[in-house]
Amino acid sequence: MISFFIYLAQRQGFFGQLYSRIQEGGPFSMTIIILLFFLMIFFIVRAGMKLRTSSHVFKKAVYLVNQVALLALIIGLFSQLIVLIGVFDAFESLGDVNPSLFAGGLKLTLLPPVFGGFTFIIGRIATFILNWVRNAELDKVDMKA
Repeated sequence: MISFFIYLAQRQGFFGQLYSRIQEGGPFSMTIIILLFFLMIFFIVRAGMKLRTSSHVFKKAVYLVNQVALLALIIGLFSQLIVLIGVFDAFESLGDVNPSLFAGGLKLTLLPPVFGGFTFIIGRIATFILNWVRNAELDKVDMKA
């Protein structure tokens, strides 16, 4: 039983793992991407509440979801380029580089685009579902008329 508690204490949970990945990927860009993710979730909920409003109000809400998701993806890619430039500068100054060190540096540059891409995919799936539900709602209204 004691070994089980020791195992649980040493095991890193989901949020601990997420925090360590954010620190590895660069706290500035990763924090911006996480904030954009939460902003996108807010816009998704807001668009869900505007399903029954006029067409232009709903389209504006969906447009905001798409724009925030795209911004997260672009920030992820842009921060990858900035970090790659720093990695290549560091390796150039070192001269002979160990391949495992090079692979570790490349792994760190891939974290912001992965988080940005995840945010983008969630946003696109949400807009697909919102438009699908909206069209189903409009079809019900047309059938009643």
